[in-house]
Amino acid sequence: MRPNRQELIEMLSLKKKDEIEALYKRAYEVKKQYVGTKVYLRGLIELSNICTRNCYYCGIRKDNHLLERYYIDKEEVLKEARWCFEQHYGSLTIQTGERSDKSWIDYIEELIKEIKTLTDGKMGITLSLGEQSEETYLRWFEAGAHRYLLRIETSNPELYKSLHPAENSFENRLQCIRSLKKIGYQVGSGVMIGLPNQTVEDLADDILFFYDEDIDMIGMGPFIPHHQTPLAYLLSTFHPEEALEQALKMIAATRIALKDVNIASTTALQALHPKGRELGLLAGANVLMPNITDTRFREGYQLYEGKPGLNENALAIRKALEESIYSIGESIGYDEWGDSPHFKNKKNTPSENL
Repeated sequence: MRPNRQELIEMLSLKKKDEIEALYKRAYEVKKQYVGTKVYLRGLIELSNICTRNCYYCGIRKDNHLLERYYIDKEEVLKEARWCFEQHYGSLTIQTGERSDKSWIDYIEELIKEIKTLTDGKMGITLSLGEQSEETYLRWFEAGAHRYLLRIETSNPELYKSLHPAENSFENRLQCIRSLKKIGYQVGSGVMIGLPNQTVEDLADDILFFYDEDIDMIGMGPFIPHHQTPLAYLLSTFHPEEALEQALKMIAATRIALKDVNIASTTALQALHPKGRELGLLAGANVLMPNITDTRFREGYQLYEGKPGLNENALAIRKALEESIYSIGESIGYDEWGDSPHFKNKKNTPSENL
């Protein structure tokens, strides 16, 4: 049954502390019932900060000429993938700025195949590489990727236009999401929470968008202004506590409404509170994406202000995450792909969960 829009608006509009806590508890009960309390880890490789887009909110936008650009060569990526596999993460995510030139498409395809060979097909692979042609998505799927995260950022077309140059089309982004679904990917999307001129009605409609588009996994986070973007002027009026609360309410409302999807507790939550990711788990999230990128590259991949963990090595992050997950009474799905139960529950849909 399609979620009730007014109920979503009411959840997202809660102001009293006890009512908000009750919302988180309700979401956690739904999480326990539909996806359990096992946390799935996706080792995150930030492959490159080279981007052809100029989104007004993003720190690695094309026109940020103060940024030193990089991309990680194949040997380094395979080394990080091997480490991820040996740490029993079971799954990794490759994320980059948006490019669609032939050499890049070929490089990604080659990487996917070599990671599959390296791990004897046992490593799950999620891609977050932006808008591509359906042909490209199919090539990468056939090479061995099986999940794809493409955030819509907002389901309000007018709000979307206010955040992007004219050449970036809401309709094209939506078509890409539908192409991914048609090919057979587990499809992830998500939004930023707290955008300028965004309303609680917009956020409720975002959740309905996830439902209507049959999204399998959700990656949402608070909008945090970056000082090297056109939206830098918003830094002076940014309130971390309010941003965190709204993001957590959004996670909780999404869990209550959509039940069996995977929901990530994003690093941006930790940028707002030292325990942000744990709070995300307690509000209904069930996926974490620890950064396994070599620390010498991390300074160059800051999509928002104050990104945490820039100097923490991958092993230190793993230990800290393990401790924090166990401290709230949850377990970790080591050596598991952690496929979305929503995806697995679809009729006649093949799935693999190692």
